[in-house]
Amino acid sequence: MAETDQVDDGYGLKLSELFGKHTCKIEEYSVIDKKPIRSRLFEVGGCQWYILVYPEGCDVSGFLSLFLCVGNYDQLLPGWSHLAQFTMSVVNKDPKRSKFSDTLHQFWKKEHDWGWKKFMELPNLKYGFIDDFNSLTITAQVQVIRERVDRPFRCLDNDYRRELVRVYLPNVELIFRRFVQEKRSKLEKLMEDKARWTSLRAFWSGMDQDSRRGTSREKMNVILTGVVKCFFIKKEVTSTLVMDYLYSALKDLEGQTQNKKAPRMLEAKELPAPVVSVDKDMFVLDDDVLLLLERAVLEPMPPKDERGPQNRIKAGNNGEEFDKESYEHDEMHLTELGRRVVEICALFHIFSKIEVAHQEVIVLKMQEELIREEEEAGVGSRGGQKKLNQRNRAKPKRNK
Repeated sequence: MAETDQVDDGYGLKLSELFGKHTCKIEEYSVIDKKPIRSRLFEVGGCQWYILVYPEGCDVSGFLSLFLCVGNYDQLLPGWSHLAQFTMSVVNKDPKRSKFSDTLHQFWKKEHDWGWKKFMELPNLKYGFIDDFNSLTITAQVQVIRERVDRPFRCLDNDYRRELVRVYLPNVELIFRRFVQEKRSKLEKLMEDKARWTSLRAFWSGMDQDSRRGTSREKMNVILTGVVKCFFIKKEVTSTLVMDYLYSALKDLEGQTQNKKAPRMLEAKELPAPVVSVDKDMFVLDDDVLLLLERAVLEPMPPKDERGPQNRIKAGNNGEEFDKESYEHDEMHLTELGRRVVEICALFHIFSKIEVAHQEVIVLKMQEELIREEEEAGVGSRGGQKKLNQRNRAKPKRNK
């Protein structure tokens, strides 16, 4: 995924320019006036930012409060807005004990600052957070996000993503697995309904080849718009990682269709046969839709990663090398899961069109049957009245 860091975001900025770090070092911390402290301004994503520190808490006591703020927000153009993911940290002498918090927020005129009133308890500062020179160091990592609605999009700088995935990999994996399992459960229930499944198979088999080929295709933006709507939740800090791996999965599908070399993260193992291919701006099913649905139920998912959240900080003499190997494994694993999500979304969308057409045929047949029954009932009624009239005319009149 590193090669995509140079992609233009559509606003004239490269992804590498949408991420930045800033350090605020507060010297003589134990003797300073405890009024709010502002860091100097720093720029990320074409916007000015600063860190705001409340040494004795903002509207609370006994806590250190930290906020990220938009600089000169009152001078910005009307309607301004910046979606940003950011991480605040208070540095410890032992880097592995540093305190971190992450969040995702839409900054705008009425919410131009965001953060934590209870970032950490003040008594804990004495456990290695104030250094030997009586200084407290606070860092901010800021990722401005240019979102899209029509397809998965890149969110995170490579190094920032590397850090976040160590912490949130189990969460992202659970999101992908739960989505796929929910779709599988719906398919299993459908196939257990033998009458309905048999009726669907007969309907599909009865369609001519041209109709089947046409139904097995759909514009990518129609499906991918639904993917973004389902998975990009602005208040969820894991949404950016989810988008990054859906983006990577989509690039892998597009590259495979164009017979390009697969991304390095997916070279290490043989992938299952594809469910969909990309034909210009269309998703196209690679096999009969009913066979693919049956395969979606039976095909095993990639093995679950049993590691829990890891420490953000590398450790050990070979930490750099170990982290690289571990990170590439994580990239491959989450990209493969993301690909399963994209494929099953395309498969389900196309299948939903078939279901709608099938239901329309059933309703039409029911209407035709009802009309036929009414007509037959009407003919029978008129026929009976006619015979009655004939019998009445045939009766001799009595003489008075």
